This record gives sequence, C-alpha cells and structure tokens, in this order.
Amino acid sequence: MNTKVFLGAVAAYAYNEWLANFPSRHVRKLYLGRWLAGLGRGSNVQMGCRFLNGRKVSIGDRTVLNFGTLLDGRKYPVEIGADASIGPEASILTLGHDPQSPDFRDKGGAVTIGDRVWIGYRALILPGVTVGEGAVVAAGSVVTRDVDPYTIVAGVPAGKIGDRNPGLQYQLDFHPWLV
Repeated sequence: MNTKVFLGAVAAYAYNEWLANFPSRHVRKLYLGRWLAGLGRGSNVQMGCRFLNGRKVSIGDRTVLNFGTLLDGRKYPVEIGADASIGPEASILTLGHDPQSPDFRDKGGAVTIGDRVWIGYRALILPGVTVGEGAVVAAGSVVTRDVDPYTIVAGVPAGKIGDRNPGLQYQLDFHPWLV
C-alpha cells in the first residue's frame, strides 16, 4: 500500500470512527474543512455521516447532510451543489463492480448533485448519476440514471412522478444543536 492511500485510510478512519458522532458540529466542520475537496460556507454535516475518501467529496454552500448519510469518494468524485438537502441515511455511491466481469472488475463514475436538490430519507444514488438542479428524489428511491432539473422521481428504480416549481429561491440555514 502506498503512503497516500494509507494516509487517506487513516483520515477516513479518524473521521468515521472518532469524529462522526462527536457532539460538536464546529469540531466536525473544522476537520471536514481540511479533509474534504470542498466544504461550502454555512453547510451542516450532522452526526453519523460517513465519507469514503473525503478528498474527492465537495459540498456546496448551505448544504445539509442529515444524520447517517454516506458519501463514497473512493475512486470518483462526488460534487454537491449549494442549498441541497440530503436526507437521513441516504447513500451516494461512485463505485461498484461490473456484474459481467469475470474478474469482478470495478465499475463506477462521478456523481453530481445540483443546487437546491432534495434527496429523501434512505434514498440511494448509484455511480455515474447526475441529479439536476432543483430535483427531488423521494425517500427510499434508487436512482440508476440521470434526473433532469426540477423533476420529482420516486421508486425502485426511480422514475419521474412529477415536476418541481423552477422558481426556487430559498437558502438553507439549518444548524440544530447537538447534531
């Protein structure tokens, strides 16, 4: 194992096992600000969130990661825009395996989450997906392909169930105590 991979594993372990549940968002944010590829102003990462290689994870301004969220930046980047709300226990994956590969080869791709996206409780975003600006992913959905801007999707696999108002203007400001 090379030194860079080893240090990355140590950084992930330190956060995921020691700091992820530390009851001070200021301490967690201090660590994440130095470890992640980017952590926007006013963003809130609640307790219990986990990162697989934070160096490839970028979080926009005022974005909220609710408790238990998993962001997988092992091989490909995860980019989340501003004012996005990622629901509790949601997972954003960038890496898996090719089921047709005789040697169980890796398969994956970058994931991009646009501004003002709302991802519901326990939703799963699979590798290589882009969720467009203002889109909504319903709770428990499995997103296997790109979601157009201002589209509401639900189900397994996620499919369009409606449209969202494109006139969104809100800015998130969610900083609860002890989460």
